Amino acid sequence: MAQKQFAVIGLGRFGSSVARTLYEMGYDVLGIDMDEELVQDSVDTVTHAVACDSTDESALKSIGIRNFDVVVVAIGDDVRSSILTTLILKEMGVKMIVVKAQDTMHGKVLEKIGADRVVYPERDMGARVAHNLISPNIVDYIELAEDYSILEIQAPSKFVGRSLEQIDIRRKYGCNVMAIKHRTHINIAPIASDIIHEGDVLVVVGRNEDLDELDETR
Repeated sequence: MAQKQFAVIGLGRFGSSVARTLYEMGYDVLGIDMDEELVQDSVDTVTHAVACDSTDESALKSIGIRNFDVVVVAIGDDVRSSILTTLILKEMGVKMIVVKAQDTMHGKVLEKIGADRVVYPERDMGARVAHNLISPNIVDYIELAEDYSILEIQAPSKFVGRSLEQIDIRRKYGCNVMAIKHRTHINIAPIASDIIHEGDVLVVVGRNEDLDELDETR
């Protein structure tokens, strides 16, 4: 099976980070930006980098943007260019369009014109930092929906030495353990007999109120 190919439009802090991470994971990545200096800065962290105006349909066609499996629109503060680029990509038939939104209103417009996924990096990072400040036990936080999230949380001391079956998180807290991180090892398919060790991190999904109750278990 052919490996997915990605294009990232906008090579600012967010776009360059996405592009570099995908490239380091072994994927083919095309980096695109109007700023030739940003393009030059990215030549060693993407497969190819080109200077291009993403609001110019003919320019996008010339670089074969339709051939990419996923196009990430990571344009910074220029909301108009972000919306116009997304609209052009949609009309060109790009398979998957992921767009960075500045705020909720921007995101709603992007969804209306056909963005397959809208991301809010500043908002999401702010939420992660806030949750970590409130509870030092929370390693990471991802909001799935208004009432549901995924938490990476340090295993409470009362869980140490006990199995998932004995702890029975699903019945007591209404949450599901998706994975267990033990030092450098990640158990992505935990079973009932798996034992929790000191220092383990639990990856848990559930309703926010249930996750809060779990976090308060010390």
